[in-house]
Amino acid sequence: VLIGDKSNMKKPGYYSSGEFARMAHVTLRTIRYYDKQNILKPSYVTDAGARFYTDEDFARLQQILLLKYLGFSLDDIREMTIADSDYHFMLNSLNIQLKLVQDRIEQMQLVEKAIQDTADVIQAEHTIDWSQMLNLIHLTGMEKSLKNQYQNASNISARINLHSLYSQNEQGWFPWIYEQLKIRPGMRILEIGCGDGTLWKDRRSVLPEDIHIVLSDISEGMLRDARRAIGAEDKRFEFHVFDCHRIPYEEGVFDLVIANHVLFYCEDIPKVAREVKRVLKGDGRFICSTYGCRHMMEVSRLVQGFDERIVLSADKLYERFGRENGGNILRQDFCKVEWMSYQDSLVVPDPEPLISYVLSCHGNQSQYILDHYNEFRSYVKKKTDGGFHITKDAGIFICEK
Repeated sequence: VLIGDKSNMKKPGYYSSGEFARMAHVTLRTIRYYDKQNILKPSYVTDAGARFYTDEDFARLQQILLLKYLGFSLDDIREMTIADSDYHFMLNSLNIQLKLVQDRIEQMQLVEKAIQDTADVIQAEHTIDWSQMLNLIHLTGMEKSLKNQYQNASNISARINLHSLYSQNEQGWFPWIYEQLKIRPGMRILEIGCGDGTLWKDRRSVLPEDIHIVLSDISEGMLRDARRAIGAEDKRFEFHVFDCHRIPYEEGVFDLVIANHVLFYCEDIPKVAREVKRVLKGDGRFICSTYGCRHMMEVSRLVQGFDERIVLSADKLYERFGRENGGNILRQDFCKVEWMSYQDSLVVPDPEPLISYVLSCHGNQSQYILDHYNEFRSYVKKKTDGGFHITKDAGIFICEK
């Protein structure tokens, strides 16, 4: 028996509702409310109805309280948190929350300046600048975008974590990509869809000093993460928000353009390819990565074994631009196109990172998993005992004009 049903005796590491509330400096009513709202359920309930919580529950409560402080609704919080017992994922969660707090600080600094500027104009001219006031209203509403930025960061981190922890190729995807770039002094480089700058942040020390790299993304939040990771003081890097369907540079500017797992998200892939060709120099190269139809196929089989209604992605992205059809799409604009495979697979011995990966996918999985989380975790744990093998079918197209 874990906890005596007919007494107040309990196992060390388990806290009563009252103790749990005092530890977190919240009211017992708050703890009961989160329980009722299915945001934070107790780890153990006795037959008599007494509720007990653990240190893992306390870590989850920390997430909830921070997200609530940052202005998220309880519905948002229910979607954005999930119990993680592994320290890798608690650390990952804290890093994402740190980014969220940094975003809020930057936004509040903008709001502070806008309020001061607006007040100064009113004091000096005794009139109200309504365009300035509208700008102020826009700034104070910016936190609405934080939810999407948080979820994007969470999803990308879950994917990178799974691969970095359990890939069998010791070199790693990003070091392998970097090696294929064949960077030399004096190059001008453009990366479209750079995300949080992972390709560059650990390789700044080996980059030539006389190089210019433009990191671009359609997401201001992602580019902000990249600028933080690399450092705005590194003058070799320029950060630019734009849509890669319309690259705002003249013809023949870049020696190298990179698109790492980007093209299959583009609405008009041939148009992006034409834009890339336009901004490349005559001897420039375009390196774009994607994956084939066998990539991570065991994960789809895994979740459908739990519930056949689950579809991890409404779109099969490799059908839009993948190993099988990407060459034909690119040869419309590039005279030389070669495919290079990245030799790798995953062997996953633990359930949590695989579950985090599953929940990061752009499908319908949450509606079938979150209400049955403990059951799903037990199912995945059985599958990962002894190591769960996952096929990786990814690589790059190397294109020349």
